[in-house]
Amino acid sequence: MSWYTGIAVYFLLWWIMLFTVLPIGVQKPEQPEKGHDPGAPVFPDLKRKFILNTAITTGLFIVLYVTVTVFDITMLEIFRD
Repeated sequence: MSWYTGIAVYFLLWWIMLFTVLPIGVQKPEQPEKGHDPGAPVFPDLKRKFILNTAITTGLFIVLYVTVTVFDITMLEIFRD
């Protein structure tokens, strides 16, 4: 896997995992103020979620990188039908 491919794969994994991490720990307000979205979280805690997302993505990327480099499996072989 070249550096360009690795960066592209990490970037895509990071964004995909972000949408799975964002709903974790979301609490809606019991009585939202007038004009506020009732589905908006009280405290989104984005910093913690970005750190968690980066850790999960790094773990997944390491597994993928080891699979591709150590076992000499190409990306085409992984996604072939």
